[in-house]
Amino acid sequence: MDGSLIVKIAVILAFGLIGLGVLSMIVSAVKSLMQGKQDFKRIALMAVPFIVFGISYGVMTSAEQPLVNAGVMTTMVMMGIMVVSIVITGLRSTFKF
Repeated sequence: MDGSLIVKIAVILAFGLIGLGVLSMIVSAVKSLMQGKQDFKRIALMAVPFIVFGISYGVMTSAEQPLVNAGVMTTMVMMGIMVVSIVITGLRSTFKF
């Protein structure tokens, strides 16, 4: 067997496992939502990165590599949201409001 063939098979299998993992998370979320174990807001928060990516991709369509630029922009925006939420949580616990 050729070395590149093994790499291709490994990459396909890795993406397949990632896809199965995402699919199982979606099924679990829908099941928990239907059983009333989870609130819709918590499930909807999982869509935030996809929405940010969609907006980033829409803005970056004129770039040379729009998918790469949108992915980097999504990462930066999500890190910014994380920092702001940590600061707000720290301020809220410090000043008790």
